[in-house]
Amino acid sequence: MTNVHGTSLDLPTPDGTADAYLAHPDDGAPHPGVLLYMDAFGLRPALEEMARRLAGHGYTVLVPNVFHRAGRAPVVELPEHINPADRPEIFGKLAPIMQAVTPELAMRDAGAYLDWLAASPLVTDGPVGTTGYCMGGVLAVRTAAAYPDRVAAAASFHAGRLVTDAEDSPHRLLDRVTAELYFGHADQDQSMTAEHIGLLEQALDAAGVRYRSERYEGAHHGYTQADTAMYHAEADARHWQALLELLGRALPAGQQK
Repeated sequence: MTNVHGTSLDLPTPDGTADAYLAHPDDGAPHPGVLLYMDAFGLRPALEEMARRLAGHGYTVLVPNVFHRAGRAPVVELPEHINPADRPEIFGKLAPIMQAVTPELAMRDAGAYLDWLAASPLVTDGPVGTTGYCMGGVLAVRTAAAYPDRVAAAASFHAGRLVTDAEDSPHRLLDRVTAELYFGHADQDQSMTAEHIGLLEQALDAAGVRYRSERYEGAHHGYTQADTAMYHAEADARHWQALLELLGRALPAGQQK
């Protein structure tokens, strides 16, 4: 682990400014870039801490506020620790904000995030990695499909709705992916059941994608999020190991800018 620097910043997008958090080693040198996609609770201290931890392993990590069209983060008020009793009120406010971020808008934003990383002197030349949590896991896969020449690795943790009936369901986009993928499924997740996981793996095999897909026993949707009641320390540790192994394989040091 190395010392890191974290800062808030604003990113230009085709639809206005997105607030974001950036964490990177404090040596001033360029490092491989990672786009970290938030869960539905959004950009907040817990995710900033995750970004700093990842940066400590030698990465420049960008965490955008995916809900930036609804305002700066946090777009809804959150308690320090999110308990099950808090969730109905929070999701009552978040639901219309989440629904407004269509795949088309999210991928338009993704292009802006990737452009920012490519232009940053803190990021090595070449493709980047992406990792996402809950809804962010879906966005990580969509980004790998939308920008195959710019994403070398994508990880998706406790994501739901990777398999749906929609024509643009993530599992229907896998033939566009060139990145190596990793999926860490919560086995107590009704939004990504064993049947869904099986269909996802069939689609991955058919597309010829390099991937690992694993179920985390005893883990619930949200198991990596330390400020929620869904947090599962053992599953979280396993997630970090899998993520770092993936990034280590896929992201060489790259060219110095």
